[in-house]
This record gives sequence, structure tokens and C-alpha cells, in this order.
Amino acid sequence: MDALMERHTAPILPSRDNFAVEMCWRNLLFCHWPIRAEALRRLIPPPLEIETFDGWAWIGIVPFHLTIRYRRIPLAISFPEVNVRTYVRHRDKSGVWFLSLHAESRLAVNVARWRYQLPYHLAKMSMHTRQSAEATAIHFESRRRSKRLGHGRAASKAALKIDYHPTGNQFTAEPGSLEHWLIERYQLFAADRHGNIASGRIHHPPWQLQTAEAEIAINSMLHPLGVTTPDTPPLLHFSRNVNCVAWKLRWTDSAAGV
Repeated sequence: MDALMERHTAPILPSRDNFAVEMCWRNLLFCHWPIRAEALRRLIPPPLEIETFDGWAWIGIVPFHLTIRYRRIPLAISFPEVNVRTYVRHRDKSGVWFLSLHAESRLAVNVARWRYQLPYHLAKMSMHTRQSAEATAIHFESRRRSKRLGHGRAASKAALKIDYHPTGNQFTAEPGSLEHWLIERYQLFAADRHGNIASGRIHHPPWQLQTAEAEIAINSMLHPLGVTTPDTPPLLHFSRNVNCVAWKLRWTDSAAGV
């Protein structure tokens, strides 16, 4: 358990001198479902091990609003985004594996594909927030435009329409809990077309979470992946915002590089 907790603890902040991007993530909804690891195995490069919690892998769909500033581009851009993710390990490191990511910004999509080898897609998106004294309510819609990565016509069916709001008081996830295992992740993995694996570090304060409720009108985000959303209701967590810095990828194979 100590080793597991160590892999899911925020790393010591490295020098900011060589960070690649600064980001602010707002009004996130973490939707998670348990799923059998074998249902995901063909989607994950062989060097990566699918992580499980109490015998189950987990798949997540996360809509949010992103503001990002690239270090060498003196411009901040903001847009809605939604990602589909699961959790993996490479050697002694645990992290996030993105099955797909969707954004409305063509610049962000192109940079992420080129610089981070991430499966980003353009999408038509909208995100509206209604703030009252009682609560924050978010309406989020996304429909993929891109048909890349060999998914053909099926890719255009990746859509999400959801209304959600937080409930309860803010809390930080307890180490060793499922919430901590799912959400306190400080590394991502990517792969190039040759199957070489890279990892990228991120840093931010621990997530301030709230329980949440959601009404999902449309969810075909897993359709292009050939995965069926589990019938069980999702486990939901809301976070109002977090500021983050990320560093460039490090390739584990010396023959690969960016």
C-alpha cells in the first residue's frame, strides 16, 4: 500500500524554468465507470500495464473548461474540452492514458498531436455555466468533427450532452481511497506510431472535490473506441478549478524523441 500511495502523491515541484505549458482547469466533472481490464487491453500499448482497483479497471469521461498558455507562445487560449481516459502503469510509474481528447481549438489540437502525441480531435462544443447563491450548474455539449486516427465514420458519433452540478462540501481525497486513486494523478503517458512510450509530468495542488449529480442526455464518447459504457451509474466528482504546470515529454526509448 505504501508504494501505491507513493505513486499517487503530488510530486515535488520541479524547476519552473523548463515547463512547457501553464493551464487552468475549471468546472470539471469526473465521470468514472468500472470496467474489465480485458475490454481495454487492445487500446493500450503493450509496454503499459492497465491498473486496477479492487480488481477493476476504470474508464473516465471528463468535461471541463481549459485556459492554456504555451511557454514559447505569448498567448493564452480558452476553450471547452472533454477527455476519455483510463489508468496505467509503466515500470514503477502510474499515470493517465488518454483514449481520446476533444477540443474546440484547432491550435490546441494541432500542438497536442504534434508535441505530445495525444489523440486529440476537433469538436463542436459549448459550455454554459449558471451561477446562483445555491449552486453552480453546467450545461456541456460536444460532437466530434475529426475523423482521424482510422476511426472512419464512427468517429463523428463521439458526442456528449450533459448537465451537472456539485453537491456537498469540498474535500480532498484520502490516500488509499478510490477517489484518490482515480483523481490524484500527476503523470500522463503517450506513444508514437512506433510504439515508443513517453511520460509527461504535471504539477498542481491536490484536487478540491465535491460530490456531484448529472443528467446525461447523450453519451457516445466510447463508440469510436468499440467500448460500451457500463450500465452502472457513474461515480461523479466535481472540482471548481485547479492551476497546473506541465513539462515536455520524456521518452523511455532512447531511439525516440521530440
